[in-house]
Amino acid sequence: MSTAPEGNPLDLRAWLAQMRELGEIDDVTGADAQLEIGAISQLNVKRAGSRALLFDEIPGYPQGWRVMSCSTSSPRRLSSILRLGTEGSHQGLVQKLRGKPAQWLAGAKDFAPVTVSHGPVLENIQRGEQVNVQAFPAPLWNEKDGGRFIGTGCSVVTRDLESGWINVGTYRVQVVGSDRVTLMMIPGKHGHIQHAKYIEAGKPFPVAIVLGADPLNYLISGIEVPFEVSEFNYIGAILGQPVSVVHGEVTGLPFPSGAEIVLEGFCHPGEAAAEGPFGEFLGYYAGGVGQAPVVRIERIYHRHQPIIMGSPPGKPPNDYSYSKAVMRSAILFNALVQAGVPEVQGVWAHEVGGARLMNVVSIRQRYAGHARQAGHLLSQCGAGAYMSKYSIVVDEDIDPANLSEVMWALATRTEPSEDFDIIRRGMGSKTDPMSIAYPHAAPLASKMVIDACKPFEHLARFPQVVEPSRELRDRVREKWPGLQLP
Repeated sequence: MSTAPEGNPLDLRAWLAQMRELGEIDDVTGADAQLEIGAISQLNVKRAGSRALLFDEIPGYPQGWRVMSCSTSSPRRLSSILRLGTEGSHQGLVQKLRGKPAQWLAGAKDFAPVTVSHGPVLENIQRGEQVNVQAFPAPLWNEKDGGRFIGTGCSVVTRDLESGWINVGTYRVQVVGSDRVTLMMIPGKHGHIQHAKYIEAGKPFPVAIVLGADPLNYLISGIEVPFEVSEFNYIGAILGQPVSVVHGEVTGLPFPSGAEIVLEGFCHPGEAAAEGPFGEFLGYYAGGVGQAPVVRIERIYHRHQPIIMGSPPGKPPNDYSYSKAVMRSAILFNALVQAGVPEVQGVWAHEVGGARLMNVVSIRQRYAGHARQAGHLLSQCGAGAYMSKYSIVVDEDIDPANLSEVMWALATRTEPSEDFDIIRRGMGSKTDPMSIAYPHAAPLASKMVIDACKPFEHLARFPQVVEPSRELRDRVREKWPGLQLP
């Protein structure tokens, strides 16, 4: 980690100012942290043209102590976060993303974060008895949640005991006391692996929880950056400049100098507390109540009038399902092309399946068996095998992101006895609510590949689609612009 005065502080407020200019922010005043913020956020992402929400004047908290939600739930906002301009369409954004993750990964080594001695995050510091996590408006997002989750759109900074590698992951954080929070890390995730090393060695595990920053910080914290690559380096590669960080007083961990709120402390061996339930990304309270490590908070750093970045899951579409759909669609597109599937026109990992359970690819058929090849590779490639219940292949005239068009193709271009293939004992997950019906101790699940393309051997005589020609559509759109025809 280098030391220099330059670097991007990952300032949320700079991004907010940009989004205000684009008309992408709605201000909401007077909503209660007890359920109202959560309900408004859930309803907001289900409306056409939804904008990001900034909640202020939250009852019981100082004016200016705010909560933000829905930051990544539109193509314009997501493309701006990823520094890809302001793309307005789903597939346009997927195309812009193609190849970018590989470029960013290759460039990460050249963008180590830079250390600075000051930054807005240090405007206020709580130490000792001053520490009070409950002073912040952590929402009760859902009616049956087990408590207030202050960390949903957060980034958790940890350090490997052996190598010193800095990992930044998104793990949910529940408030359980004025100086205590729980940290739910799924087994196998990088933070969980690092935590296990400290606990096995009988040492306290250092943690810094970033509760608000440029949405790029939490977005990248929640994707699969390879083992031993720091997300701060990866973010630097996206920005084209290093991230500016300060170091915590008690752990020495780095965090963005422009962060809104940072909780710093340790998980001590043997200390855990009840955690959950919490509304999950597939739309169910699937996890119940469990035990999670407790973080004892020794320092809180925050800006004046701080903002909590919220990103609660829930019944899709939810706060972050759109960003997951776009990112995974681009990854799946690349995987199919790299596997040798020609004429891929578009890919979409549908939000209704949490961007995992149902994936659709559109192709221009070139040979017999082309559609089945695309479907089985979509189902079983490295990026698609986990939880992929349904893999659907459609022709190039179908928008894979348009669920109505996809279902029309499935209804009119499939023969159930011929076009549905079942794969047994595939990769499943206990987060799938149907896992209760799996007859396996391990998380196994069956998969379906659906060929919803016109039969290749009958392409020439397949009935024509009843719709205006492209030329006619263009002419009427131009003649009647006020109708805003699709």
